[in-house]
Amino acid sequence: MFDLFRIVENRRYYFTLSLLVILLGVLAMIYNVITLPTHTPWRLSVDFLPGNRFELKFNQPVSEEQIRRVFQSFGVTNPAITRLGDPAENTWQVRTAFVAGDRAQAIRNALAQEAPMDENRTQIQSVSPTVAAQVTQAAIVAVVVATVAILLFVWWSFRKADRAFRYSACAIAALIHDILIAAGITAIFSALFNWEIDALFLTAMLTVLGFSIQDTIVVYDRIRENLTRRRGESFETIVTRSLLETLNRSLTTSLINILVLTALLLFGGASIKQFVAVLLIGMISGTYSSIFVAVPLVVAWFERDLWGTKQRTPQVAIAGK
Repeated sequence: MFDLFRIVENRRYYFTLSLLVILLGVLAMIYNVITLPTHTPWRLSVDFLPGNRFELKFNQPVSEEQIRRVFQSFGVTNPAITRLGDPAENTWQVRTAFVAGDRAQAIRNALAQEAPMDENRTQIQSVSPTVAAQVTQAAIVAVVVATVAILLFVWWSFRKADRAFRYSACAIAALIHDILIAAGITAIFSALFNWEIDALFLTAMLTVLGFSIQDTIVVYDRIRENLTRRRGESFETIVTRSLLETLNRSLTTSLINILVLTALLLFGGASIKQFVAVLLIGMISGTYSSIFVAVPLVVAWFERDLWGTKQRTPQVAIAGK
């Protein structure tokens, strides 16, 4: 019979749930690669692509056709035009290939002749091809460096434990799990609601990495303590005990963060909603992976039984070598 608190023994259920969610995200990424003009897993903002983003706030209704006609008159043949928010707000976003500053300003002036504009809420963002390439490269390097640093830190912290590398490897596996969950759900929202990833997306992902590893290390540290105190118990029993001893602390901390992020998502400004949503998804996934992925993976590796289905003689835990 399924028991929620027999986390290690029931790891196959939690692993299966994670795989299903990741699979949905991967399918969304593949769909975006096939359908998006950029052939990328997500819609990329102007931060990662050479081009311009016009955010236009009109004081009276305008049609998409009016906006398109103005851009086409300046030789921009295929602008991506999206209405933002409630139609009554008359707010639009237009993305184009890279347009030089003087020409972009001329387009803005021509749009103002179509209908009065709110100058305080109308802006143009431009990124040259060189800058876009540099931002993309920096984003990749940041994620790789953070991952390697976490791997080395966990290995060093648990170097006296038996097979210390397994702890760090499983922690990294949990981090990859969190990245795939957050990136996959973002890809789904990108396909359904035209979400774009920008520099804040990278900030959110790095924050999620730090939060996830924090909870994982708390549980790992309790396992290390119990390995010394309870040498006669099986490794699986010690791990389960350690999880339950730290469960209240992990869930309480996570719940507070989730409540704060939910409040920001509901009542915060529109400009940060997507950033907060990615953080919220990552926080939930990070809490889940610390309890239901990282630690059960250590046991699965120790027992050479990924799904926890083998009949075996309980092994006595080894405190360290």
